[in-house]
Amino acid sequence: MTHSGSTPRSHAIAPVAALAALLGGAVVMVVLHLLPSSADVDPVRRTISEYAHGPGKALFDLSVLLVAFGSAVVFTLPAARGQVRAVSACTAFGALWTLGLVAVVVFRKTDWSVGPSVEGAIHRYASMVAFVCLPLAVWSAANAVFGPSSRLRAAARVLSVASLAWLVVIVGAVLVMLSGGEPWWRSIPLGLVERLLAATEVTAVLSLVPGLLRAPDRGPDSAATLVRY
Repeated sequence: MTHSGSTPRSHAIAPVAALAALLGGAVVMVVLHLLPSSADVDPVRRTISEYAHGPGKALFDLSVLLVAFGSAVVFTLPAARGQVRAVSACTAFGALWTLGLVAVVVFRKTDWSVGPSVEGAIHRYASMVAFVCLPLAVWSAANAVFGPSSRLRAAARVLSVASLAWLVVIVGAVLVMLSGGEPWWRSIPLGLVERLLAATEVTAVLSLVPGLLRAPDRGPDSAATLVRY
């Protein structure tokens, strides 16, 4: 029997590890922005991946991999606890987000002072997949993690919608370019938009952690949730 309000230590280890990894990744990224060696990267116009071409590469890689690890834990725990099916929207979109982050580290952004590259193209498409899949993963996980009537569930879903809103800004810039406007990466403050998008998405993943810190409910309501999701 699971007692209401109890959180066995064994159920808390993985969520705490995920929380530490996600917060650690965020802190490392903030530190990277503040280092004197990063002064040449304009945070308003240049993307986060630009740090991988300079002395901050190790910190950039560490930050992204910490977020990837924390995310992998967050999106596999509901399946491990029987709250969602092993193959579900939560696990599928969560896996694509996580693998996309890893690919961003493995394949560096194009160095345009040299010219386009296959590695840079893979990096670009991997980041697109990651950014699109994360809101879908959070949206699908929120109900199973928090239940259908939780305010925390609503907060997680608001963050997932906010993440999609930042993507709409980028898509809008692309459409303007296709209609004869200036290049999309110049028509918006791309670096700032990407940083706000990344911050919103990492916050969205973090928003699921409080639900995972609770011991999973194995009662009839949990079984009904599993059937739906």
